[in-house]
Amino acid sequence: MATHRAVHVNTVGGPLELVDAETIPPGRGEVRIAVSACGVCGTDRAFVNGGFPDMSWPLTPGHEIAGTISELGDGVVGFAVGDRVAVGWFGGNCNHCVPCRQGIFIHCENGKVPSWHYPGGYAETVTVPASALARIPAELSFAEAAPMGCAGVTTYNALRHTKALPGDRVAVLGVGGLGHLGVQFCRAMGFETIAVARGTDKAEDARKLGAHHYIDSTKNDVAEALRALGGVSVVLATAGNSQAMADTVGGLLPRGELITIGVTAEPLPISPAQLIMPALSVTGHPSGTARDVEETMAFAVLSGVRAWIEERPLAEAADAYAAMEQGRPRYRMVLTT
Repeated sequence: MATHRAVHVNTVGGPLELVDAETIPPGRGEVRIAVSACGVCGTDRAFVNGGFPDMSWPLTPGHEIAGTISELGDGVVGFAVGDRVAVGWFGGNCNHCVPCRQGIFIHCENGKVPSWHYPGGYAETVTVPASALARIPAELSFAEAAPMGCAGVTTYNALRHTKALPGDRVAVLGVGGLGHLGVQFCRAMGFETIAVARGTDKAEDARKLGAHHYIDSTKNDVAEALRALGGVSVVLATAGNSQAMADTVGGLLPRGELITIGVTAEPLPISPAQLIMPALSVTGHPSGTARDVEETMAFAVLSGVRAWIEERPLAEAADAYAAMEQGRPRYRMVLTT
C-alpha cells in the first residue's frame, strides 16, 4: 500500500498530527496531485472544529491547493501529467444536477470542497475531481497561486460582479487574509479604494496595499466617515463581524451594494428602512469555480496583485494553523512540501 505524509485531525477539535496516510489512486474523472503548496485559511478552523454537516474523521484540512498532476484517472481530458494546477474551495461539481445544467456550477447540489468531501491539501498528495482544476500561469509560483483558490477568487470575483465602475469609491471592511487581497484588487480595478479596519496598526499596510484612504473604525463612525469621502458604491465586507458590516450601510450611495464574504452566523442588524429609500442591496457571495480561479490568477499576473504570505514546511502545519488561529500572521500562511 502506497503512503504519503499528511496532516490528520482525528476528532472534533483535536490536534493536527503529521501521519503516514494511504495514497488514494484517482478514479474515473479524477487526478492525483503532488502538492507543492497549500494555504491556511480561516475556514480551516471550522473544519477542524466540526462546523459542517456530514463530516468524517480523520480529517485532512486544506482547500487552497497548488501542485503538479502526477496521475490521471480514466476519462480525464484536457489535462496531462506534469500540468501545474490549483484547487480551491470549489472542489468539483457533478455536471448533472439542475444548477449544473443551468451553468451555475458554484451552486452544484453535489458540489465538493477539499477537506470536507475528500482529504484536503495539508498533505504531500491529494486526489481530486478534474472539474476542480485551475491551470496556474507560469508567472505564479505554487506558493503565490495557492491562496488565489479561495481568498483570491472570493475577493476578485465578488468585486468584478458588482455594479461599480472604474473611478467609483469602494470600501473594503477588514484588512486581513481576505481584505488585504480585496484592497489590492480594488486598486487594480481602478476604484478609489477605502480600507476600514480596527485601530491604526494596519493603516500603513493598507496604504502599501493600495488604499487611497484608511478609516479606523474604533475612532470614527464608519458610515459618517464614508459619507465625508463622498459615499461609496460598494462595501466589500471581509471581516466576519455582523455589527461592523451593518455600520457601513449608512455610507453607501443610492443603489449601493454591501457584499458579504466574511463568514459569521450572527444576524445582520440592518432594517428594511435603511435599505428602501436609497434602494440598497445586501448580497452574499460564494467563492468561484475553477474557471473563476484561473481568471483570478490571470488578473493577478496582469496587475501584480499577490497575497502577502509566510511559508512554512508541511511538518510545521500545527504551528502554522495555531498562528492563523491566534492572528499572528497578518495575512496568509502557506504550507510547502
